Amino acid sequence: MSVRFELPADHPQVALVTLDRPDKANALDPRALRELASAWRRIAAAGPAIRCAVLTGAGARAFCAGMDMRSTIPASQALARGERIDPVEFEGLRAVSTALLVDFDLGVPLVCAINGHARAAGLDLALAAEIRYAAPQASFALEEVARGLYPTGHATVLLARQIGWVHAHELLLTARAIGAERAQRIGLVNDVVPAEQLLARALETADAIAANAPLAVAATRRGVRELLGLPLREAYRRQEELGRPLRATRDAAEAARAFAERRAPRWEGR
Repeated sequence: MSVRFELPADHPQVALVTLDRPDKANALDPRALRELASAWRRIAAAGPAIRCAVLTGAGARAFCAGMDMRSTIPASQALARGERIDPVEFEGLRAVSTALLVDFDLGVPLVCAINGHARAAGLDLALAAEIRYAAPQASFALEEVARGLYPTGHATVLLARQIGWVHAHELLLTARAIGAERAQRIGLVNDVVPAEQLLARALETADAIAANAPLAVAATRRGVRELLGLPLREAYRRQEELGRPLRATRDAAEAARAFAERRAPRWEGR
């Protein structure tokens, strides 16, 4: 398997996805693309059984080096030229958008534990996450322009919205890598965490998200995405539309009871 999918027993309602090609810097070949897309579909279809996901890479060198330069990139270029390609490679290319979470809603928050280099499509995967932690040895780069390519994942859509105009353009147009500390300073990652604590930190955050009211988490995540591009007046109106139904839920009533009784709430998701 190029991608491992786990439901850790010590972390209920959290899915752990690991890119598992450490000898290839966890680069995304057609098989990895298909398996990663399958993992995301499984999470999206799980309903309340999975309330948060964590993504990391195997090994200490790379989170994900991007698309595999020996298989995926040549196949993509051949397809763009109108040439026939191997059916297995074609299926991998068909899975690219879902694998990178481009125009595919995972439905739950995603936390990234970036254990090493995040390059090109690897950085795209990180950009799809709501929360990101990086090991000290992690680095970040968008190398497409150095290869004569357009960054068609999340970079030109999300990066300037997430870290600011000048920092986004430096990454996009120079193809130069930045380290973990700089990534934290410009807001690309939440925190830099010692490598031996990285996955535990990501899972701890995922547990904290999964412990909250599931309807409220889902609505809040949806609201951030929807409201970002709206004019202020429309955004305030839309947030009320998203928030009003939650006040009448059984979970909201349970939260009030649990607070009064000094106990943890028991969520029903309704």
